[in-house]
Amino acid sequence: MTPPTRIPFPVVDEVSRHCLQEEEPETVHIEVHLPGPLDEPRLRKAFTEALHRHPRILMREAAGSRFRRRYEWELTGEPDTEVVTFTPAGPRALRDARTRALAEAPSLSMSPPIRLEAVALAAGMRAARGGTGGRSNTPPRRAAHPPDPSPNAGTVLVLTINHTALDGPACLRILATAAELYGGRDNNPAAPPTRPAAPPQQAPDTPTTWSPPARVAQGTPDPSPGNGMLVTELPLPHRPKGSPYTVNDQLMVTTALTIAHWNREHGARPRPLRITMPVDDRPRDTTMPIGNGTRLVEVPFVPVELKAEMPTLLRRTAERTRALKALTRPQLGHGAALLTTPWAPVAARAALTRGLRRAAAPWTSTTLLSNIGRIPYPLDFGEEAGRAHAVWFSAPARMPRGLTVTTASTAGRLHLALRWSRALLSHGDGAHLRDLFEHYLHTTEVAP
Repeated sequence: MTPPTRIPFPVVDEVSRHCLQEEEPETVHIEVHLPGPLDEPRLRKAFTEALHRHPRILMREAAGSRFRRRYEWELTGEPDTEVVTFTPAGPRALRDARTRALAEAPSLSMSPPIRLEAVALAAGMRAARGGTGGRSNTPPRRAAHPPDPSPNAGTVLVLTINHTALDGPACLRILATAAELYGGRDNNPAAPPTRPAAPPQQAPDTPTTWSPPARVAQGTPDPSPGNGMLVTELPLPHRPKGSPYTVNDQLMVTTALTIAHWNREHGARPRPLRITMPVDDRPRDTTMPIGNGTRLVEVPFVPVELKAEMPTLLRRTAERTRALKALTRPQLGHGAALLTTPWAPVAARAALTRGLRRAAAPWTSTTLLSNIGRIPYPLDFGEEAGRAHAVWFSAPARMPRGLTVTTASTAGRLHLALRWSRALLSHGDGAHLRDLFEHYLHTTEVAP
């Protein structure tokens, strides 16, 4: 029998594997809302075939001694376990599925390290926007987009990913393949928006990275460990034609202003903000490499910049993000690349990596903004199930960052997920941050 193919862990996977914490699992959650029902055997078959069409996802962590120099992925060729489960409709079905996506990471020792839960919705109503966690400390707020009556029972697909192995865009590619196999309709990606190429430039007056950035001020922590999450749907921000900035720049400015406002309310001394931004240059067609394929850059803001007129702030942010995207650098920087070279047994390097991460905690960025952008695939599951009308993502929110902001757009709407460490914030804090985000997003809609 031919032994299974083994692949050394890439840098991102190894650093994540070194720093796993049981109380705050490294999961990515994707939530896809469909207007109609799905057939259970048909979905299982389509998703299994999609896994085979992207065989790099059929992997598990290979066993090895503590003296080995590398972690390795073992490609299995077939799933070790049933990936797709179905949950019947119920008053807490979707909320419980979201909680599982944040609290229970798929095992790295079973192939593939993902799971797909199809949650049925009661006929006559789409899923209400909401979150996970405890009771809100803020007054009830009307949904940005209230539930709509639907003649059919809808379905929510909740995809949970172990982030040590994979990222959201890679798994969305697999889901698009499954949609095409299930519904028989074209799910090829739409062409990305065309923008005039800008020459690489050094962003002027970039704040230094040698001083610790601001932290998100502590709100009212929950006693239970783990992450909480809130999702909502907002209008896409207006952007005048020919603007020198993108929606991503508007979201970046919105995130900075939201956190600055939150910190002022909680008596934190003004400090420079640094917002981590994933950049993904992979193709979206079936040749897309599967794994953790984004690289991280940090967008800085000093307090005085956030007091500038909005057109100035947007223009400066656009210049800065363009310059950072144009830089060629390793996914997690040169330090991480050095740490993951096999100069010592993996157990020794793991201990060193964890120690350095604790020591560097004060220099960790303030928050992470992951803007997926316009969902490139129709995610059309055929006549009965229909096409996705909402897609949410959420990224891990471990301390010391403690808060992540993830956005995507589908059907002309912005889908926002706020995810936080319960050691930092409560569900009521998350609701207030959502309201601040909505307010500042509207302020970026400036006239030309």
